[in-house]
Amino acid sequence: MSHHPTDFEGSVLDALRASIVEKLPDAEVEANGGGGHFTLRVVSSAFAGKSMVECHRLVLSSIAHLMKGDRAPVHAIDSLVTKAR
Repeated sequence: MSHHPTDFEGSVLDALRASIVEKLPDAEVEANGGGGHFTLRVVSSAFAGKSMVECHRLVLSSIAHLMKGDRAPVHAIDSLVTKAR
């Protein structure tokens, strides 16, 4: 795991999960990683009928605030898997 400097306090994994569920209330979210690099697996009925790009945009827009700035807690999403319920 690499080191990524951040001023964020608390659990980044919990913040990722909470931010995604806030935008996609029925989502089942698996978040793993650390050091600024994370993997996500998200299952939601909101993905039904959407392309992979549309699904990824939904997820990434929900966590954009965690990726903003020089000392953001999330540097990269190394893997993002989305599935419709």
